[in-house]
Amino acid sequence: MILPFIKSNARWLSAGALLTFASCFGQTFFISIFAKDIMAHYTLSNGEWGGIYAMGTMASGFLMIWVGGLTDFFRARTLAVFFLVAISASCLAMAFNNAVWLLPVIIFALRFCGQGMLSHISAVAMSRWFTQNRGKALSIATLGFSAAEATLPILFVALLAITAWQNLWILASFFALLFIPVLLVLLAQERTPQSDAQTNESSVGLRARQWTRPQVLKHWLFWMILPSAMAPPTFGTALFFQQVHLAEVKGWGHVNFVALFPIYTISTICVMLVYGWAVDRWGAAKLLPLYQLPMAAAFFVFGYFDGYIFALIGLLLMALMQGGQSTILAAVWAEYYGTRHLGSIKALAAAFTVFGSAIGPFVTGYFIDAGYSMPQQMPFYAVMIIGACALAHLASKRAFNESV
Repeated sequence: MILPFIKSNARWLSAGALLTFASCFGQTFFISIFAKDIMAHYTLSNGEWGGIYAMGTMASGFLMIWVGGLTDFFRARTLAVFFLVAISASCLAMAFNNAVWLLPVIIFALRFCGQGMLSHISAVAMSRWFTQNRGKALSIATLGFSAAEATLPILFVALLAITAWQNLWILASFFALLFIPVLLVLLAQERTPQSDAQTNESSVGLRARQWTRPQVLKHWLFWMILPSAMAPPTFGTALFFQQVHLAEVKGWGHVNFVALFPIYTISTICVMLVYGWAVDRWGAAKLLPLYQLPMAAAFFVFGYFDGYIFALIGLLLMALMQGGQSTILAAVWAEYYGTRHLGSIKALAAAFTVFGSAIGPFVTGYFIDAGYSMPQQMPFYAVMIIGACALAHLASKRAFNESV
């Protein structure tokens, strides 16, 4: 069933995948490749670098609350071209900047355009355009992210051995611009967000309503599932942000560690496609409390075991979580609240998840400077993840039992 779906919707699914790929220039796993070089260039400690990263990321989260709602009014093509140009300029700024006081601004621009808007545009478009096959569409579009995650770290770490790190940011800027003509061809025919949302009455939320953002904020359900929504960006971001430190503490070597990323990504893709089918079969809300438990297990593994084989086991467990992250979390907002105002609602949720991705590097960097290595911290974070899953379970059970 999935092959005919892909064939008949290849144009729009490819556009979604392209946007998630391009978002990676502002994702933690890509920026953290250069962490050691950036800290050396600006003479920063782990805590100072984590603080700067948190500052820029936090600012991007605040802006997402307002700018993310533009997806309810403007075509994905229009917004995507603008933010592809913006992230290309941000990459150039990273390459040529020498002032430490501008570094938070550059991090803000990268995070806002990449992790924030480009991934947001893709997820909202897939959720809105494919009501009956939302899970499949989200999982296929997220393959762009997975492809970047599998190829960019090992490629750019290898290139670091032969050229200056600033040159690689120039290369990233060039790649971002190359995506624009491809996107314009793919989205030469596109739906408009207003007309799709208003005529698609089958995609209502709880109580058969199309929820607005103020209504969501006043309702208990949003606040009960928020910790679960924030857990992966908070702790997953911290893991990849501190990848250089983690590899050094464990004695794995950074190149050896990133060499496992393609295996992690292939596993993520397989799990993602399964979750895409599962979302369409059972709904994202029922899967929300479960898919993060492997991440808690991964943190226990990273925390207590040192052998290189455990690096692989930990990443495979992370893949079980990551395979559900984009698919389940993006779909759950549409299931609970409908699609008419999905852009503004998901932007609100995205702002909180961006805050989480700011908190993780800051807190872990602070404790590393205080003498607590990342592996020593990770079992405590695992317990917090389990608590967030339990709260999401209670929220989902109450929502269905009480019909809200």
